[in-house]
Amino acid sequence: MTTPTIKDIASICGVSVSTVSRAINDAEGISSTTRRKILATIKKTGYVPDANARNLKISKNKIIAVLIKGITNPFFTPLIKVIEEEISKTDYSFVLTKVEEHLSEVDVATRVVKTLKPEGIIFLGGHFVSDRKELNAIGVPYSMTTIVNKDIINKNSTCVGIDDYKESARMVDYLVSLGHKKIAFIAARSDDLSIGHLRLEGYKKALAKHGIAFDQSLVIYPPKGLNPYSLYHGYESGKKIVKDGLDCTAIFAISDLVAIGAIKALNDMGKSVPGDFSVAGFDGLEINEFLIHPITTIAQPTSKIAYTSVKELFKIINKKEYNEVTSFDADLFIGETTAEIRKV
Repeated sequence: MTTPTIKDIASICGVSVSTVSRAINDAEGISSTTRRKILATIKKTGYVPDANARNLKISKNKIIAVLIKGITNPFFTPLIKVIEEEISKTDYSFVLTKVEEHLSEVDVATRVVKTLKPEGIIFLGGHFVSDRKELNAIGVPYSMTTIVNKDIINKNSTCVGIDDYKESARMVDYLVSLGHKKIAFIAARSDDLSIGHLRLEGYKKALAKHGIAFDQSLVIYPPKGLNPYSLYHGYESGKKIVKDGLDCTAIFAISDLVAIGAIKALNDMGKSVPGDFSVAGFDGLEINEFLIHPITTIAQPTSKIAYTSVKELFKIINKKEYNEVTSFDADLFIGETTAEIRKV
């Protein structure tokens, strides 16, 4: 009987030679079912992996790829600064890749893995409509930075951020404490399964807690192709609120940039903030310290988030114990764009 080769094993299992090599080397990037099938076939056929087969293990470079969706958003600037500083302290290289708004961050990550062969990926931004299976197929450890969502993490992955659900509810609690019961929400995309979804659900939860009925007409989504975390989304939403005469006294925006855009639109439409509308944001942008009228917002601990994201990713890469989820508390910053509702 002819001695089986690695190509024979690949043919029998209906997979590529590199996939067989991954199974032999206990590498990432294949499902447990496929791995078991390959190892069972190896045992059954008597195939003995040789040095060449083991050398087929996918080589990786000492690179950490940082994928950012929403590169124009100033919220990410301090995060990128800390991430780059921490990576530069190691013998790894830092490679920043922009993900266009219309592209899937997972598709871009897959291409980056093929071209750069990084040892790890840090995701910044994005709305993640992908499921765990697609994320797992990337094949390298990854960190979701600024996202705490157990639904999008796998083995050898971590997420670091704040509890967007809890903090969003906290902002609505504050607006209600000012007497506001009709609160519009300028949202992210309707198919956003990560940050946008969590902040919307937090908004809904707080309304329910205070006995306020959820009104779908007060939730404003961005049109297709428009960045949901942009000034433009805020501006167009602010105009819509006034033009359509939406019945609200307060506006809670998905981000500070969106809040700034909305305030500009309200001003252009002859409305005052917080006289006619209270407006609150989310993120705690550095620029808020320099605005004439600082925005009421949820301020995230960006330095802690970025630092921890890098540290946890390297723990995974170095086969050390790591935290799947790290959640920090944010601060409620009360600015000059919210006030008690006017008594009529």
